[in-house]
Amino acid sequence: MSRVIFLCDMNSFFASVHQAEDPRLRGKPVIVGGDPAKRVGIVIAASVEAKKKYGIKTGMLIGDAKFLCPEGIFVYPEHSIYAAYSSRINNILKDYSDLTEPYSIDESFMDVTGCIHLFGSSFKIAQQIQQRINNEIGVGVNIGIGPNKLLAKMAAELRKPNQIIELSLDDWPKIIWPLPVRELFGVGSRISRWLSTIGIQTIGELAALPVGILRKRYGLVGEILHYSAQGVDHSPVDPHSLDVIKSVGNQITLPRDYYGYQQAKVVILELAEEVGQRARKAGCIGKRISLVIKDPDFHTEAHSKALGQYTNLTEEIYKTGVYLLERYWSSNLRIRLVGLALSELIENRELQIDIFNVRQKNEQIDKALDVIRSRWGAGSIKRAVSLTEQGVYYGRKS
Repeated sequence: MSRVIFLCDMNSFFASVHQAEDPRLRGKPVIVGGDPAKRVGIVIAASVEAKKKYGIKTGMLIGDAKFLCPEGIFVYPEHSIYAAYSSRINNILKDYSDLTEPYSIDESFMDVTGCIHLFGSSFKIAQQIQQRINNEIGVGVNIGIGPNKLLAKMAAELRKPNQIIELSLDDWPKIIWPLPVRELFGVGSRISRWLSTIGIQTIGELAALPVGILRKRYGLVGEILHYSAQGVDHSPVDPHSLDVIKSVGNQITLPRDYYGYQQAKVVILELAEEVGQRARKAGCIGKRISLVIKDPDFHTEAHSKALGQYTNLTEEIYKTGVYLLERYWSSNLRIRLVGLALSELIENRELQIDIFNVRQKNEQIDKALDVIRSRWGAGSIKRAVSLTEQGVYYGRKS
């Protein structure tokens, strides 16, 4: 029996949450992110009204958004509220299937194969879910329906907002193959640029490319791309995918373009503080550090390094991040976003010592800072560098 998979994708989620919280914002162009008074930062979300009428897009500079939409209502992001709404939405989905997998804060997969006989056809189930999320949560939702996660995801992207779209394997060549290759789920900007250099412009052309070429270039990822272009995906909907912490990380979009190593190091240090603190709070230590940098042209590059020993110490996370920065990026780099992560986590059950007592001193410093921030807030104690004009993360608010 063919599986029936849903991908539930909330429309303009962050902006929709603000409209649900404040009914006065409904029907108005709401833009989330940045500081409109200072005209800095970028748009991280925009309401349907802001997108359709004014052409506001995610990633656009706040100053440009203000110019295009002077009557726009600009709001700061409130991630704790978004998380609460996401949890409420997933509770609705679980009323229809216990095989529900949160994919991101505003997207969830569902396997409703075994539930069809309880609620009717797949389309009727989708209609019930959409109506409940609209009425009980106050946000719109696209629901893609397909025989696997890939087709459900691609279906949900075909038309917006608040649509239900079914996509079968028979439909795949006619509907999906003519699309630009960058629209295939899993094809990032770097892969898209490389495919363009070898003349691959559409998903159909990628499907016809010999798998050996992709495997030689990208290994297992290349093989997955080959099958994805043909609509093949055997991955299960896993409701326990988030039960085990696989990594601890954070990223921040900068309020303006940063330049060079010195400015980047300030942000890396602030992120290392956050990542280290979260890992320690979770009782985890990790063995791989990853650094992601996006430039003002939205080109993203990521590199990682395996450590000689497990850690959750801020200083060690920071120094590894700086090592990656100086090894893989030029000193005249331009930066719009920085991300830092600690992965390959295990439970922190052992005490690691060194003969010079450096690690123990760093552990004591981190512990003291954790206690202060836990009691008085993240901004209650800061590194001096966070008070400079480069300070972003802890330097924003007290």
